[in-house]
Amino acid sequence: MTVLMVSGTGTEIGKTVVTSAIAAAAVAAGRSVAVLKPAQTGVDATEPGDAAEAVRLAGPTVTAVELARYPEPLAPDTAARRAGLPTVSPSAVAEAANRLARSHDLVLVEGAGGLLVRFDEEGHTLADAARLLGAPVLVVAPAALGTLNSTTLTAEALRARELEALGVVIGSWPAEPDLACRCNLADLPSSSGLPLLGAIPEASGSLAPESFRAAAPTWLSPALAGTWSPESFLTTWQP
Repeated sequence: MTVLMVSGTGTEIGKTVVTSAIAAAAVAAGRSVAVLKPAQTGVDATEPGDAAEAVRLAGPTVTAVELARYPEPLAPDTAARRAGLPTVSPSAVAEAANRLARSHDLVLVEGAGGLLVRFDEEGHTLADAARLLGAPVLVVAPAALGTLNSTTLTAEALRARELEALGVVIGSWPAEPDLACRCNLADLPSSSGLPLLGAIPEASGSLAPESFRAAAPTWLSPALAGTWSPESFLTTWQP
């Protein structure tokens, strides 16, 4: 796996922290890593974006690339139109990812919002870029009530487009999970048909970078260069 698309079931569910954790785990395993953010929204020209945050958390050896930036926190197509700026096409995303893949062991492409958020005027999405790249897609999902439906819908959208879904990572696992969270943990694989590949503790993005890097592999399964075991995690949080 050289290129991995990191998408999700919605916005503000932990995609950037998950991307950073995967990058940190890969670096710890001796791999060179790049993080590509095709469209950064809701950040002005003076602020660090999601790709820069991945470098801060995962380490300075990570390469950060951003293709476009729009100031309003909206879908990329809408944000570009309102700002009078060019949109980002799937071919531009694929070209940038392939270029990075020639000099890095792993390229993480972090989407904006959910899988089918529009990137351009033609309605292209991260799924179209994944098809051009032939890259698997990792689904980041919340833990709380409602996640079974949104995660299963995302998985069905991937299957309908004949795209490979690598699995699901919970973007923010609460320190004191309620009954819905604990039941969802057990039900997500059967509902979505996707394996559970990790769970990131809530507020992990606020850790000191050194602590984040040391802990990241323990949050992710071996498929993502980590040591996390879904069986032991499920046993710990049985409803």
